[in-house]
Amino acid sequence: QVQLVESGGGLVQAGGSLNLSCAASGRTSSSYAVAWFRQAPGKEREFVALISRYGSITYAVSVKGRFTISRDNAKNTVYLQMNSLKPEDTAVYYCTAGLSPSHVYSDHRGYAYWGQGTQVTVSS
Repeated sequence: QVQLVESGGGLVQAGGSLNLSCAASGRTSSSYAVAWFRQAPGKEREFVALISRYGSITYAVSVKGRFTISRDNAKNTVYLQMNSLKPEDTAVYYCTAGLSPSHVYSDHRGYAYWGQGTQVTVSS
């Protein structure tokens, strides 16, 4: 079992930055790949970024070059540094882990563990 807690969301103006954190607990939490998803009102949950247990990284096209995912295994924490934020980045951001081998990484339905989410609002 893995527990995930996000923090770092808030209100920021367009062009600004936020750094989200995802603190994981559980005996084997550092052995999981961890992903960030986001969900805007009325929209499906969408993939943002993923970092494997070995540090391999994948980004959604919409955030590549603006967002940076990283992890500190000693602290069991994954970060999402978000720069050059746009109003369309406004959403609840979730971290997740425990991807099933039968699902692709970008499919939110394949993940077993989810945090409670943190709201990010970007004003224009």
